[in-house]
Amino acid sequence: MSVRNDLLKEVAELETMPQGAFSIRENGEMVQSQDTANINIVPKAEKNGIDIYIAPNTKNESLHMPVIITRSGISDSVVNDFHIGAGSDVLIVAGCGIHNAGNEQSMHNGIHTFYVEEGAKVRYVERHYGEGVGVGKKILNPTTNIHLKKGACMTMETTQIKGVDNTIRQTIATLQDGARLDIRENIFTHDGQSAKTNFEAILEGRQSATSIISRSVAENSTQDFVSKVVGNNECFGHVECDAILLNNGAVTSI
Repeated sequence: MSVRNDLLKEVAELETMPQGAFSIRENGEMVQSQDTANINIVPKAEKNGIDIYIAPNTKNESLHMPVIITRSGISDSVVNDFHIGAGSDVLIVAGCGIHNAGNEQSMHNGIHTFYVEEGAKVRYVERHYGEGVGVGKKILNPTTNIHLKKGACMTMETTQIKGVDNTIRQTIATLQDGARLDIRENIFTHDGQSAKTNFEAILEGRQSATSIISRSVAENSTQDFVSKVVGNNECFGHVECDAILLNNGAVTSI
């Protein structure tokens, strides 16, 4: 299996091209994309990134958009905006894999902003992975901004598999009436790596709700988990952080 195919399998579970919409980015450039009748991918004119437009009432469709880096010394930043139409119910699979066999660091910074309209549902799966025998670091810094309109629901499943030397993971969400956000984080660090996670959810709407659950394993490495839930109305919030420490691992939870 080639390095490219190995990374695509790790971060997006892709062994062949998906049937639905997709966008594949490699070493700082989009290499292939495909629309469907209900999902349109539009490259941004003035910056690296894309706008994704999902038509109202789109059901049982998916979008895969992995990013891979296969060379040492790559520094990639991308801004992607998701416009999720009212009444939709879709799956979005993202993530980044880095193969670095050289001496220079390779890094990807991704900013994803979700505009989820009234009554829409989104399952967002994001995976991060690093590999390679070189001494160059593998750095991933994902930022996720979430805006949930009335009655919108989003489930975010984010996983750091292994091999990422440094990461700062930031998620900020605003919820309107009856909106719900469920976040499940699984993160593994090892061999002197460091990771910091910042979650902030602002519950503006009546009967809005969020659940943030982090499961981490730190082996000879350090992690920081910081969560903040602000309730500005009749609402519900739950935060949970569990960690397994191996061989001088350390986790701080605030």
